[in-house]
Amino acid sequence: MNVRMNASNSSGAQAVQAHRFGLYRSMLLIRRVEEALSRLFADSEVPGFIHLSVGQEAVAAGVASALDAQDTLATTHRGHGHVLARGVDVTGFFKEIMGRAHGVCQGRGGSMHVADLSLGVLGANGIVGAGIPIALGSAMAHAIRKTHGVAVSFFGDGAMAEGVLHETLNMAALWRVPLLLVCENNGWSEFSPTSRQFTAKLEALAGAFGIDYAQVDGNDVCAVADAAHTAVAGLREGRGPFVLECITHRVRGHFEGDAQKYRSADELSALQAHDPVARGRAALLESGASDERVESVEHEIASLVEAAIAAARADDLPTFESALADVYTKREHA
Repeated sequence: MNVRMNASNSSGAQAVQAHRFGLYRSMLLIRRVEEALSRLFADSEVPGFIHLSVGQEAVAAGVASALDAQDTLATTHRGHGHVLARGVDVTGFFKEIMGRAHGVCQGRGGSMHVADLSLGVLGANGIVGAGIPIALGSAMAHAIRKTHGVAVSFFGDGAMAEGVLHETLNMAALWRVPLLLVCENNGWSEFSPTSRQFTAKLEALAGAFGIDYAQVDGNDVCAVADAAHTAVAGLREGRGPFVLECITHRVRGHFEGDAQKYRSADELSALQAHDPVARGRAALLESGASDERVESVEHEIASLVEAAIAAARADDLPTFESALADVYTKREHA
């Protein structure tokens, strides 16, 4: 009996550590991809603007860990981490951001419009709050089709003043749809503190519609994952929508190249102490993971990112003619 109990305990410990490694790998992939994108953007290899989520990786990794294959998500202009955590192909992702013909959206969407319906990624969106009603519609579809799936909408605290959020909360509560609303509260609405944009509290807003709410340390990936799993379990049981607020930190500017003159030097210098990737690594080592295994994951991610960038650079640019593809449908004349 003791042997069985010890074996069970060992198996449980291994499962916990495997879960933590998965979370760390997901965060590290997001971090290394975005660091690479920052360099590529500075070298003019990325067209348009990019909005990086450095410092917010734990939210994406933690929430994605709670999702199943049939689930869907809608994200924001700062959505690289969400789609990577969901499993979007890294090579296809780089090709898309770099405007190549074989990107996940054939190079047409770029940074703010990455989508992959095969993974339930309904798309990023350059309009603040615009993914919220899209996720609501997907949640309604899950309920009607009885897929046992859930829909997730990521949004920033800058979207809390958007009327579409309030309308969505009302409709989701009325119809008790399986919608998880995840607020990445980094304290900033573009260039202004969120307190200057919105006076209410998200908990009170959710409460006004009778929607369950939880707040979590958005830089603790295990805490985010635990909260997301609890919320998703309730959604699958038909308990209605759920609001999860993750308190996190935006390390980079609103967009890449933003000088962040509106932030104090003290705030910027303190950001490193909240680094979710460093915290995840330290937690792994404290739980008994070996340095060699952690470093193996780090080497794997570095090689993956390097190979994806090389493949993107070697890929073709879209032709001018391809811009019309999937825009018009040919009609058959009788």
